[in-house]
Amino acid sequence: MTDQTPADQSQSEQTATPAAPDEAHETLTASYERLRHSVDPEELGEFARRPLPDPSDAAAFSRATALLEAVAGNLHTAVADRLYLAEHMPFPNILVKLSVDPEMAVRKAVAQNTDDKNWLVGRLTKDDELEVRSAALVNPRTSWKMRMEGAQDERNDPETLDYLSRFGVSEDQPGPAVLTAMIRRAVALNPSASEETIERLSQDADIQVRHAVEKRRASAA
Repeated sequence: MTDQTPADQSQSEQTATPAAPDEAHETLTASYERLRHSVDPEELGEFARRPLPDPSDAAAFSRATALLEAVAGNLHTAVADRLYLAEHMPFPNILVKLSVDPEMAVRKAVAQNTDDKNWLVGRLTKDDELEVRSAALVNPRTSWKMRMEGAQDERNDPETLDYLSRFGVSEDQPGPAVLTAMIRRAVALNPSASEETIERLSQDADIQVRHAVEKRRASAA
């Protein structure tokens, strides 16, 4: 039994709290926009760390990775969860979002991700923050062109330049002889390189690298 009249029941139904959206029945666009505009870090964090569907279920897998893009680009997603995505996701659409994150640590994690496309890690070799540039320049996905430009960039620190100067001469940093010699030569001319690095390059097997060291020392005399 209830004392409510039909009119009272109708009013109660109209003022009841709306049910949460059923994600399984939302369109992809609706779910994407809901996550993109969400201000609930808990909801966003749960989605960021939710196991992905099996890739054999192509539709569900594609939907999940598309929605992760919305989560990655939402600054209400906790930094720890954005870092998690930057470190573990191999998907370009997600990493592109995170590569412009205002948090330096997130961009650095993208720069260190070895699933990056070379054009994306190349973009991060130009980042304003030294830690991000350095992480990108030591990423094996970085192109030779970006390494060359990194060797010329006077904003880079002695440690990063020393790393670049070992391409073509260290067993664990092989590469085409002409390209690696060009990188070592660029380091030799970079005023930010340490004297220790320059001294080693003065004994380089490539004559153009040795000449670059001589030119540097002559201009400093």
